[in-house]
Amino acid sequence: MSNEDIEKKVREMARDAKRGSRKLASCSTETKNRILYKIADELIAQKKFIAAENNKDLSAGREKGLSSAMLDRLELNDKVIESMVTGLREIAALPDPVGEIDDMKRRPSGILVGRMRIPLGVVGMIYESRPNVTVDAAALCLKSGNATILRGGSEAIYSNLALAGIMQQVLAEEKIDPAVIQVIPFTDRHGVNVLLTLEEDIDLIIPRGGEGLIRFVSQNSRIPVLKHYKGVCHCYIDSDADIDMGVPIVMNSKTQRPGVCNALEGLLVHKDIAPSFLPVVARELFKAGVEMRGCAASRALVPEIKEANDEDWGSEFLELILAVKVVEDMDEAIEYIGEYGSQHTEIIITNSYANSQRFLREVDASAVMVNAATRFNDGGQFGLGAEIGISTTKLHAYGPMGLEELTSRKFIVYGEGEIRA
Repeated sequence: MSNEDIEKKVREMARDAKRGSRKLASCSTETKNRILYKIADELIAQKKFIAAENNKDLSAGREKGLSSAMLDRLELNDKVIESMVTGLREIAALPDPVGEIDDMKRRPSGILVGRMRIPLGVVGMIYESRPNVTVDAAALCLKSGNATILRGGSEAIYSNLALAGIMQQVLAEEKIDPAVIQVIPFTDRHGVNVLLTLEEDIDLIIPRGGEGLIRFVSQNSRIPVLKHYKGVCHCYIDSDADIDMGVPIVMNSKTQRPGVCNALEGLLVHKDIAPSFLPVVARELFKAGVEMRGCAASRALVPEIKEANDEDWGSEFLELILAVKVVEDMDEAIEYIGEYGSQHTEIIITNSYANSQRFLREVDASAVMVNAATRFNDGGQFGLGAEIGISTTKLHAYGPMGLEELTSRKFIVYGEGEIRA
């Protein structure tokens, strides 16, 4: 397709999504839930079709030389389909935030002022690889009353279009405009460039992928962007921390899934507890295959720790590598986190209530935790049911974004003939 044809198509999709979003915003909870359950049933009924389309992507990926890890993320096997089905049903079971009214207050003028929760409108989502994100994102947007335009990775084009087709089929059967869930049907990157300019029809852009993708979207979008550049998460071991509790927390945070954004990347240890804590935790980390890169003080206590360089501080390794630093006190730990953290997840291990409260107040991150693993910063773990992403900036949401974070609030006013004096 020519750039002109691509631009025409993407603009048309955005206009259709905007039109459809107006009716979807007033759609009943019962209808939205029925659609989600029917999509779940159709995914099971059309497993063979999904597998056939997914095989086209897998075959093309093998020809292109995609890594086994990438092919694994791309595959829509029975287990992945079942997880999508489970996710759809869980989202259907969640409370619907749309239309909720709160903060009703009687003003001196006599008017009654409150807030009503409403959808954002049209959400554009740009993501890489995993085609199951197509269903997860569409389901969250649908339940929160938002239309969505999805642009997945080129390696998953057949899978994404197949999944979108099934969802649109159910929407049509339920007399809902299928344009409220759309996948851009071509892989040319010009489609993304066009999408990012359509601020009149699209209300929010959510990029999910590597830091490069997110920075490109943020720098080129005219539309507000949900930013999540990277997850540089730290654990601070306070002077009176419980070592028996701290070691499993560090191990779980670092080794359970080292390639995810809420994995631990930096360990800060108070100088008073470092001689007793570091050798113990290092022994367990080394057993798990973790490479530790540390400061001179940490290496003096554990000689097997490699010397860290300037680039290691604040790095998102996304593998079994951990930066380690012995700090003078909590002041230095908080200062370090402020300089090298990414506002994702920061944790403290301590038996001091005063220190825990200070850490909660002074550390700036989307999730700050006391005596718990970084891996808990997740929409499902926080009780949101599911998430569409984790925001590391404060407008308009901070942290995992579930249904409520995919809405805004408008003022509503009840009067009995009042006029302003």
